[in-house]
Amino acid sequence: MKTKILKIATPVWHMLPRQFRETGLAARIRQQFIPAPEPELIPVIPEPVLELPAETPVADAPNTIEFIQAWQDRLTARHDYLQDPALPLPLSSLLKSSMCTEQVMRSETFQYWTVRMGDRPGHMHRKIWEWAFITQALKERGMLQAGQLGLGFAVGTEPLTALFAAHGASIVATDLFTEEAQAKGWVESTQHANGFEAINQRNLCDEKELHRLVEFKFADMNNISEELHGKFDFLWSSCAFEHLGSIEHGKNFVYNAMHCLKPGGFAIHTTEFNMSSNDDTVDSGATVLFRKRDIEEIISTLQAQGHQIDIDWDEGDGYADGHVDLAPYIQDTHLRLQIEKYVVTSIGLIVQKAL
Repeated sequence: MKTKILKIATPVWHMLPRQFRETGLAARIRQQFIPAPEPELIPVIPEPVLELPAETPVADAPNTIEFIQAWQDRLTARHDYLQDPALPLPLSSLLKSSMCTEQVMRSETFQYWTVRMGDRPGHMHRKIWEWAFITQALKERGMLQAGQLGLGFAVGTEPLTALFAAHGASIVATDLFTEEAQAKGWVESTQHANGFEAINQRNLCDEKELHRLVEFKFADMNNISEELHGKFDFLWSSCAFEHLGSIEHGKNFVYNAMHCLKPGGFAIHTTEFNMSSNDDTVDSGATVLFRKRDIEEIISTLQAQGHQIDIDWDEGDGYADGHVDLAPYIQDTHLRLQIEKYVVTSIGLIVQKAL
């Protein structure tokens, strides 16, 4: 009988107004007919202990979010790509070596390349900026046409090889030997090219023209074969030399790649740039972050060798320039991103070999 009363009374009880359920009369009714629920047993899980490397004092490990927020607070955005119209490139001459910025990314020229490469207009993504930067730098220097021979390093599945071939340029596209790429995890992440099937995924070039104009080779960027020396009108790498194991390896690749060019030829590279610090960085491992002082050393070394390179250090003042995409990345507004505790963007280098 009591069970039947409970089945009826319990749902009715919870339908009553809270003010009534809290009165003395209601309390006596509840005690008589509706037993108090058994307490829920919640297992106690000890909080994980933050383990820091022995050489890193706790006091020197700032909170990543606060570190990034402090970086964002120093920027006053004066442009918003969601509101501002596309404009001509804000340049009176050829592209210079520079950082990825909203103003350049939303220019008519870069938006043209964005759509030409099969992406959506207005997508503020630094990878698209890298591809458009390399393409525009080569296009305005007369490299993307029949009769020009280009060399691509670590082409992966990027659209540039097919796009350059569609403009008539002949290309030698290179990537790591498959076994090495497998060991580094590039194959699983679909960033490694294993022949023609990978380089025209966006159908940017007619297949017959692609096979006519493109030769595919495997190559080690840390040990460039001498058979590639002195043959090419231009070469490029898109966010590749930060994966060579260390900052020093990346620098040496940039210097050694110049041997592959004919006199007066052009090398265009993009890489990861640490905007947060000119001191602390990631200087070894799978992905390293180049500081301003590292880029300045690369520039001064190239200039000392007789090569030509100029740089614009503008960091941009747009909304997208101050937005940091935190891991795991949303990939929508992605000109700046978090890698470890650092704010990172892409930087492009344009080098002309000594005549």
